[in-house]
Amino acid sequence: MIIIGHRGARGEAPENTLGGFEYIHDLGIRAVEFDVRQLKDDELIIMHDDNFLRTTGIDQNLYELASTELGEYNQANIWIDWDKQITPTLKQTLNIIQNFDHIEVEVKAVDTQQQAEKLVIELQKQLQGFETSAVITSFDLKIHQALKQQQTQFKQGLLIENDIGEHAIEQALELNCVQIGWMNQLATDYILQKTQAAQLNISVWTVNDIERARHLCELGVQGLITDFPKMMQIALQHRR
Repeated sequence: MIIIGHRGARGEAPENTLGGFEYIHDLGIRAVEFDVRQLKDDELIIMHDDNFLRTTGIDQNLYELASTELGEYNQANIWIDWDKQITPTLKQTLNIIQNFDHIEVEVKAVDTQQQAEKLVIELQKQLQGFETSAVITSFDLKIHQALKQQQTQFKQGLLIENDIGEHAIEQALELNCVQIGWMNQLATDYILQKTQAAQLNISVWTVNDIERARHLCELGVQGLITDFPKMMQIALQHRR
């Protein structure tokens, strides 16, 4: 089971920042998850929310800005021991994680199918060279449908946060996904076994409890998405 840093390492470093990605790189961990959005100037950037309020303290809608206007928003606002961290682009992020073995690129939901098609065209361009390591994940079926329509060369992963049971497995297979990202609370032993029987890889998010992580490891889950990759790294290595 691989340890996958959630939004870089959001419990140990400012989330979705270059500093956070460098932090997980320096731990020796080579698997990460982060969030992608497309701005009005078409640039792909790394940010979970569509507003800067939670991470920077400034109430500003992301989609009102161009990529050249991100400089004043400090993503390390609540991290007193960290220097300023500006919202990174996907290109900047990929420069840091180019030697990673597993990259989960979560595309946040969009409003229209046209937006989905436009975003995934640009995303696939920027991910060239990462075909082996990257998995494009999303909750948004529009994103998956656009990838399927474009006959993407990239692996897809369906993210699940609603209790739809085995229907999620059917949906993932229909969309040509090779992976399901189960929310931890939904990841029962039964549903994980059913997912494995369908020959789908599994990531479980967000797991911050060590005993839970050990149990998922015993079940043969491929990926553990955690806010605390250093903590998990130490705990799971110690177990071995």
